Amino acid sequence: MFQNLSEKFEKIFSKLNQRGFLRQEDIDAALKEIRMALLEADVNFKTVKTFIEDVRNRAVGKELQESIKPGQKVVKIVHEMLVALLGGATTQIKFGARIPAVIMLVGLQGCGKTTSAAKLAYLLSKEEKKIYLVSADVYRPASQKQLEILARQAKIGYFQYGELNDPVAICLNALDEAKRKGCDVLIIDTAGSLHVNEELMNELKAIKEKINPAEILYVADAMTGQDAVNVGAQFHKIINIDGVIMTKMDGDARGGAALSLKTVIEKPIKFVGVGEKIDELEKFHPERIASRILGMGDILTLVEKAKESFDEKQAQKLERKVRKNEFTLEDFRDHLTQINKMGSLKDIVGMIPGMGKTKSLQETKPDDKELIKLTAIIDSMTKEERIKYQIIDGTRRKRIAMGSGTAVQDVNRLLKNYVHVKKMITQFGQRTSVKSMLRNFPF
Repeated sequence: MFQNLSEKFEKIFSKLNQRGFLRQEDIDAALKEIRMALLEADVNFKTVKTFIEDVRNRAVGKELQESIKPGQKVVKIVHEMLVALLGGATTQIKFGARIPAVIMLVGLQGCGKTTSAAKLAYLLSKEEKKIYLVSADVYRPASQKQLEILARQAKIGYFQYGELNDPVAICLNALDEAKRKGCDVLIIDTAGSLHVNEELMNELKAIKEKINPAEILYVADAMTGQDAVNVGAQFHKIINIDGVIMTKMDGDARGGAALSLKTVIEKPIKFVGVGEKIDELEKFHPERIASRILGMGDILTLVEKAKESFDEKQAQKLERKVRKNEFTLEDFRDHLTQINKMGSLKDIVGMIPGMGKTKSLQETKPDDKELIKLTAIIDSMTKEERIKYQIIDGTRRKRIAMGSGTAVQDVNRLLKNYVHVKKMITQFGQRTSVKSMLRNFPF
C-alpha cells in the first residue's frame, strides 16, 4: 500500500534532511520531485496542483528559516497536508436514530461490494452490534450465494428471499425481518454493472427512496485508479453517497485513488480492504496512513492488531517462564503463531517506524511463508531438543532439516534468531511485564 510513493518520498526527504539550511531553490526542487511522484502514483492532476501550492505556501517564511532542522520541518508540513488530502480526521459511520440502521453499498460490478458487505458486517459485529445481510442483486445469481457463504463464515444473519426478483421488495422484506430479529444494522449489497447507466441508477434511487438508509457507501476498487474516482463522482452526483470503502488496497502500490477521492468527491474514505480474509477490512485513519507513506510507521494500528491477536493466558504463562529464564523453542513457535495472527508480516514490518528503511529487511523481503517454514522446523524437533537447544549438533540439524523439508542453513538461521530473541525477551522481561511487551512489541 503506497509502496512506490513511500520510496520516492524517502529519497526526496533524505536529501533535504542532509542540508542544515534550505534555500528557495532547494524547496522548489523538492516540490518538483514531490509533484512528479504524486502524478506517477496516479493522483488526480488538480489534486496534485492544489497540494503543491499549499505546501509551497507553508514551506516559506520565518517559521522555516528559524527551524533548527528545516528538512524535518518540510516533512512535517507535507505530513499535515497529506492528512488533509486523505480526509483529515477519521470519519465514523453514521447509524442514525432508527433501528435497524440501514447501510447501503453501491458500486460497479467487480469492485468488491459483496465481499465488503460481509467484511463490514463482521467488523461491526465485533463492536457488539447484531447485523443482518441481504443481497439486492437479482441479476447475478452467484452474488446471492456468495453473500450467503460469507455471511455463514462471519456468523452473520442473512435474508433469504426465495422467488422474489424485485430489489426494492427484497430490501423492504429484509428490513422487516431485521426488525423482527432485533438487529441493530441491515447491510444491503446492491447490484452493479460494468459502467454507470440509467437503469442501475434508477434502481438504486428507488431503493434509497423506500428504505431511507442511514449511510450510502460507495465501494471503489483501488486498482482501477482514477476510474474509481470518476465513477465515484457520478454515483455521488446521482444518489449522494456518504463515504467510501476502498477495496484491494493491499494490491495497490500507487495509491492515487485514495489520495484523490476526498478532493474530487468531497466525501471521506471510511474503510479500506487490506486482504481477502473476512477480518481484513479496517477503519481508515488519514493520519496513520500519511505517516506510513512518509516512512514514519503506524504504531497505533500495530498495537491494535497485537491486542486483537493477544492471548492473555499464554502471556501470563510466558511471563512466568521468562522470569525463570525458561523461554524454549516451543514458546518461540507459539510467539511466531501470535505474529501470524496479526496479518501480513510485510505490512506489520511497515508499521514499525524506521523498519521499512532497514537495509536488511529490504533485502530479505519478509514473507508470510517464512513463518510457516520456521514453525515446521520447530515441529520437526524432539521434545528434548525444543527444551535444550544446545544439544542440537550437526547430525541433529541435518535430521531436522530433512524432516521439515528445509535446508540446514534454515535450521541454523532459526536457532540463531531464537537465541537472539531469547536474550532480548529475557532482558526486556526484567524491566517490564511480558504482557506489556507482547502487546506493544510483537517481535
